[in-house]
Amino acid sequence: MNGVELFLLGRTLMKIGEEAMPEPAGGGTHPGSVRSVLVVASDIATHPDSAIGEIAARTGLPQSQVSNAVARLKEAGSVVTSADPADRRRLLVRQAPEISARVEQVRATTIESALIAMLGADDPRRVQEVTDALDVLARHLNPQTPGRARQ
Repeated sequence: MNGVELFLLGRTLMKIGEEAMPEPAGGGTHPGSVRSVLVVASDIATHPDSAIGEIAARTGLPQSQVSNAVARLKEAGSVVTSADPADRRRLLVRQAPEISARVEQVRATTIESALIAMLGADDPRRVQEVTDALDVLARHLNPQTPGRARQ
């Protein structure tokens, strides 16, 4: 596998992940993609009490997209905001102290139906083979592993 193949595989995995995400209650849509929300949520988890501009700088996303993602995460009960004591005009964002029902729903949702749709078949052995391979990758390439650089 070369870098291009790995990049394309990553994009395919992201699409499967996006398809596996449950719709928000009420079926409403929000500006911003699932990807940007997840990138922002990941950044907030590793950098609590960050301002929107700091999150934008680290993630490379436009500030407006970060603001939309934070609004979605706040609405879902995943994050909380507070005024920056050093500069009351800025809001600091951190993970919510308790896991919301929406976060529980997202974490409990499996990828099986999205994986079956991507594979084009519901052969249980094939689905299990791919699921097992993803488990191995997740174990070895977990972004939370100590010592790994997160960009």
